[in-house]
Amino acid sequence: MTESAAPNYAALIRFLLEPFMEAPETLRLHAEFSPANSRIWVRLAFAGEDKGRVYGRGGRNLQAIRAVLQAAAQAAGQQVYLDVYDDAKSTPKIDHQRSDRPRRSRRRFYPSSRRQS
Repeated sequence: MTESAAPNYAALIRFLLEPFMEAPETLRLHAEFSPANSRIWVRLAFAGEDKGRVYGRGGRNLQAIRAVLQAAAQAAGQQVYLDVYDDAKSTPKIDHQRSDRPRRSRRRFYPSSRRQS
């Protein structure tokens, strides 16, 4: 495919995200195209108060947006990657302390409802 037939990923993301946002003017997008291997990296950042709305429960909104982007990219013969940063200043959130903490098990143990005799 030619480069002119490529979808406008920034406009597509704005169209999909702005209805969720309370302050859509804080949305920052940066798209980078690599013509050598037809890959597009899209980086987005937004204000912290919109984080819950944009991510959705369990990240469902973002998963749906990624699916739409991948479908558009696949139709154009490209690959697209979406990176989300913490705030509108486009700085990645890196938590160096997290790897030092012991990892908790997510498994919950509940007592058996049967009585042992």
